[in-house]
Amino acid sequence: MEHLQNLIDGQLRDALSGRTLTTPEPATGLDYATLPDSDAEDVQLAVTAAQRAFPMWSAAPSEQRARCLRRLAELLERDLDVLAAAESRDSGKPLHVARTVDIPRARHNFAFFADAATQFASESHSVPGQLNYTLRQPLGPVACISPWNLPLYLLTWKIAPALAAGCTVVAKPSEVTPYTAWMLGKLAIEAGFPPGVLNIIHGGGEKAGAALVNHPGIKAVSFTGSTRVGAGIAASTAGTWKKLSLELGGKNATVVFADADLDVAVNEVVRAAFSNQGQICLCGSRILIQASVYDAFKARLVARTQALRVGDPNEATSDLGALVSQAHFQKVTACIERARAEGGQVLCGGTPVRVEGRCAAGWFLAPTLIDGLSATCATNQKEIFGPVATLLPFVDEDDAIAVANATPYGLAANVWTRDVSRAHRVAERLQAGIVWLNCWMVRDLRTPFGGVKASGVGREGGWEAMRFFTEAKSVTLVY
Repeated sequence: MEHLQNLIDGQLRDALSGRTLTTPEPATGLDYATLPDSDAEDVQLAVTAAQRAFPMWSAAPSEQRARCLRRLAELLERDLDVLAAAESRDSGKPLHVARTVDIPRARHNFAFFADAATQFASESHSVPGQLNYTLRQPLGPVACISPWNLPLYLLTWKIAPALAAGCTVVAKPSEVTPYTAWMLGKLAIEAGFPPGVLNIIHGGGEKAGAALVNHPGIKAVSFTGSTRVGAGIAASTAGTWKKLSLELGGKNATVVFADADLDVAVNEVVRAAFSNQGQICLCGSRILIQASVYDAFKARLVARTQALRVGDPNEATSDLGALVSQAHFQKVTACIERARAEGGQVLCGGTPVRVEGRCAAGWFLAPTLIDGLSATCATNQKEIFGPVATLLPFVDEDDAIAVANATPYGLAANVWTRDVSRAHRVAERLQAGIVWLNCWMVRDLRTPFGGVKASGVGREGGWEAMRFFTEAKSVTLVY
């Protein structure tokens, strides 16, 4: 049994109370690690350390901050295989996915923001006799709270820009997937980060998370997770003047027009629906297909989905691994039963998958396609966050937009068409913070990232992330 610890003020340490939580491996259902059950006292230690380190770190030359970030990127590259194995064991995703996607993207986050730290610039505007310029100054200690679906990738996505901007960080990873965050803490010590610059607190949201969000020494909160929890954070911090970036749920639309390259689209639509067992906020869980090709494309989707292999995450042939926890497995299966009760026809999947051998007790579910539901039913309105996608027909461009926008969420969408003019028109009209045209999950860290409506507020990614972790100050000189 692994024994995980907090990183506070440059040292690995247990919770002050001595209490621990256990975490199971999704593929086997067996506990594999204990982690600190941190509370407000541990959070206080971490925030105090971050406050103490902030004057030094914020005043350090950007090149010094960049060196630490770049060194951490190098260590992630060095330990790629070990981190990938930990990520797969922690989350249930296939090992080859962790190795080729999650860990490289986490490494890239630190490498990108190492460069950004030295390139971050402010604006200046001059008129005769007057110079106006903007100072962007780091806020202070900030909270970075990440979810369980992409444990290391999303944690580093928040930590890296905060550190590059000159803030100190108290991070809280999900208690469901703590392993790679613990490893990151050890690597941060090796990378030479000064004590208190990066602190990592483990534990549940009700104790550690709430104490961190509500601590008066925390100047900003960057949170990725459910809309319900994000709404709670917004409510609890109202009137405290903390900056908030909330990247929340999604009920994303994949829109397939009849003129699309259907050979390419079918593979990418399936990938968008079922990557990471459908446990990505950006997954396209509502597949909108133009009526003239609906039946033909549906048949191809079913065949491609049935070809996906659910299996042991350690096997290279596994396309899907286990759902992250027993509770989440039960939630997703209940959502499938709700879809049936609403009159949905399960075209494929919809049942647990038994994986022989070491994974016999794991939480595996067949990728599921559901047809015959209205756009306004609960299944098409509420986030499921699992390997479940619904199919919906549309007539024309206006109809597609109306159906795509008919949810409380507005995180992402992807559109498939050969008509470039249509692609741009639809992208403009979709109520989503991120739109992919003839692709899915193609990211450029220089661009903003975030949703609208119930999918959150604020923007992360690139310069937007660094701006979030700073306060703008206008200065005017008359000469």
